[in-house]
Amino acid sequence: MFLENTTNHSEKFGWIEVICGSMFSGKTEELIRRLRRAQFAKQKVEIFKPAFDTRYDEGKVVSHNSNEIQSTPVPAATNILLLADGCDVVGIDEAQFFDDEIVNVCNDLANRGMRVIVAGLDMDYKGKPFGPMPALMATAEYVTKVHAVCTRTGNLAHFSYRKSDDENLYMLGEQDSYEPLSRAAFFKAMKNK
Repeated sequence: MFLENTTNHSEKFGWIEVICGSMFSGKTEELIRRLRRAQFAKQKVEIFKPAFDTRYDEGKVVSHNSNEIQSTPVPAATNILLLADGCDVVGIDEAQFFDDEIVNVCNDLANRGMRVIVAGLDMDYKGKPFGPMPALMATAEYVTKVHAVCTRTGNLAHFSYRKSDDENLYMLGEQDSYEPLSRAAFFKAMKNK
């Protein structure tokens, strides 16, 4: 007897890609590269960032190397669900600054069939896991960890050392505020602070 295959193999599901690392490791650069390739392939792409991140530009995601791509600033992760409807690819920069709802948003978008590319710091300035990033990394299909070069040793750096004594968890900054350090250099600097 022949049984008909009732499994629907045409069901479309997306996935989540996370790009993480320290300050100055090229996270945003890699995000922009992947999004530009999707645009070149004529896919419908939307990019989002936290509304308060106006370091380089209010409406663009900009890397430390001055590469940029148009984006939509949003005050909360849930806004992304409304604005990403009908997209093929969704990019999200500085994901560590969103609340834990960003994890549900990314999973919802992927379940709708979208490719979701998220970039963010995996650790805060104290070397602790940063906000929703661990949960995003755990639920993502692909995780890319990029590294900077330690300014003191020349080794791989994956810590973002804050030069000031400001203890606010959310502090936007540049090279005047942060320095990429290797494990040994970071813990030495923290001990001597």
